[in-house]
Amino acid sequence: MALRPTDTPDADWVRHGRGQEIEPGPTTTLAAAFLTAVELRGERVALRHKSRGLWRPITWAEYGQQVRRIALALMASGLAPGDRACILGETCPEWFFVDHAIITSGAISVGIYATNAPEQVAHVLDDCGARVLFVENEEQLDKVLQVRERVPALGRIVVFDMEGLRGFDDPMVTSLAAFAEQGAAASAVQAEQWRARAAAVAPGDTAILIYTSGTTGPPKGAMISHANLVFQAAALHAVMPFGPADEILSFLPLSHIAERLLSALRPVFHGAIVNIVENRDTAPQNIREISPTVFFAVPRLWEKFHSRAVIAARDGTAFERLAFGLAFDAANRVLALRAAGERVPLWLELAWRLADRTVLHRTRKLIGMERARYVTTGAAPIAPELIRWYLALGLDMMQAYGMTETAGVASLPPPGVRRHGSVGVALPGTEIRLSEAGEILVRGPHVFGGYWNNPARTAEVMVDGWLHTGDIGTMDEDGFIRVVDRLKDIIITSGGKNVAPSEIENELKFSPYIADAVVIGEAQPYLTALVMIDYENVARYAQDHAIPFTDYASLCAHEGIQALVAAEVEAVNDRFARVEQIKAFRVIDVQLTTEDEEFTPTLKLKRNVVARRHKALIDAMYRSGREAGAMGGARAPGALVEER
Repeated sequence: MALRPTDTPDADWVRHGRGQEIEPGPTTTLAAAFLTAVELRGERVALRHKSRGLWRPITWAEYGQQVRRIALALMASGLAPGDRACILGETCPEWFFVDHAIITSGAISVGIYATNAPEQVAHVLDDCGARVLFVENEEQLDKVLQVRERVPALGRIVVFDMEGLRGFDDPMVTSLAAFAEQGAAASAVQAEQWRARAAAVAPGDTAILIYTSGTTGPPKGAMISHANLVFQAAALHAVMPFGPADEILSFLPLSHIAERLLSALRPVFHGAIVNIVENRDTAPQNIREISPTVFFAVPRLWEKFHSRAVIAARDGTAFERLAFGLAFDAANRVLALRAAGERVPLWLELAWRLADRTVLHRTRKLIGMERARYVTTGAAPIAPELIRWYLALGLDMMQAYGMTETAGVASLPPPGVRRHGSVGVALPGTEIRLSEAGEILVRGPHVFGGYWNNPARTAEVMVDGWLHTGDIGTMDEDGFIRVVDRLKDIIITSGGKNVAPSEIENELKFSPYIADAVVIGEAQPYLTALVMIDYENVARYAQDHAIPFTDYASLCAHEGIQALVAAEVEAVNDRFARVEQIKAFRVIDVQLTTEDEEFTPTLKLKRNVVARRHKALIDAMYRSGREAGAMGGARAPGALVEER
């Protein structure tokens, strides 16, 4: 894709403007684009956040004023261009203000996941040499105070919410309100110096550091430049355009590249309204309240939505269950005929239209998607059947592929074209090819500048200009890509068979009763699985079937629930070759949350952590299998197939 050049490298920011949108160009920076957006949009709504039960708007003028005050305070505190400032907290309006304040002052913005432990926070602060740290509240401040002796470069800590800190006195710590007041008192000359700094930012300058989630060692800081981000804004707009009339719901961590692109970057250029969730627990309710027109979520949330709809239908009357089944049957038939290029019979077209206006519409409304124009999934593998279910529901779901090192997205389905199990084709201006080993390689203007202070690791993933993604994939003659699995996650059994575990895991998670699963089998004679139940749906099943339980562990242990899970696993086994079938499983009887070590901030399970922390369960499965073989094939608890 050719990006429109400006007349000169120093062209005025407004020269990029076209109505309410800003056209990205090769000399554009995020710093300059933000100031232009404020000037162009003024009293239009930029953000909304919920406070005391009401959604409260923040205009672009107010947004710009907050950013200016914080940026001037940062400059007064000695933050220089190229210095690093970190943000530790959940998604909130202050996160947006501070992020753009850091960037427009010429510094580098570094997000830290709110779920990080003190040791992890210390690693990021020390690795990037942060001068200033913004924290959300007392909880996050406590983490920093435990480790600040290990981060000598840190000179100032600024707290968004001072609740619980009344009377707290520390010369390094101040409130955001007091910090911003310093900026509000700055002179007109200082304000012009800030604008000059924003104008002086070059496209190749690093705008943000995104620290990887650390599934393969200590997190690494990926250097993402202004040029990387601006290219993404242009390329994504060519494939998935939206504008000032659209609404986004921001609920994923802004420390993650996907949420940063959707909520903090693209609206600067194209003006969509960003609605910020109250907290992670209220996200489903907030989605129904806003009914966003553009929505991105990780597979775990799409799985929850699917489970909610399926269970709601099962709990309905016999007529409602029948209507639900017939509606999806009609939709699936229409999809299949259209995909094959065949004509849809009139009777089926009418049946589908009736279903879409009744059952399917009510289901979309149940999950808050009745206004959605774009729904996208990414950041983790997803079952192709789940995407097919959403397509039948009437949501044109797209599966994006990319990573932090590609500044987000590398491929998306082209408009109006969907291929089952595919993550689409390379973004405009991006090259994707496969290595001889089948590894996906990416090259383009959005590929990152390397890892901060880690040239050795950078050299491992960047070879001759190509990013080695670590993913195994396939590509058809039209350039449509299918991701098989992470190269490091491919299982090689003791019989020498190669198995991609994510395909099996995704099928297991398609069940409304299974929240997550990890397939085990490296150097073993057969595959096993650790399963995590969906507590809400399984508890309802237990109540409906008079299965007694007192807590999560007792629910998992009950033979009725073991049988339920076994039936779901057996159903998945029928879709795979014998070598890919699960021969035994164990239910993890501890309810895991995003605070647990097993999960990344985007709700992906860390396979190595799960295997380490639940080694006893894994050993028990294989020990039971060996004992069963010695006893002539008697099945052990949780065993599905006799071993021979």
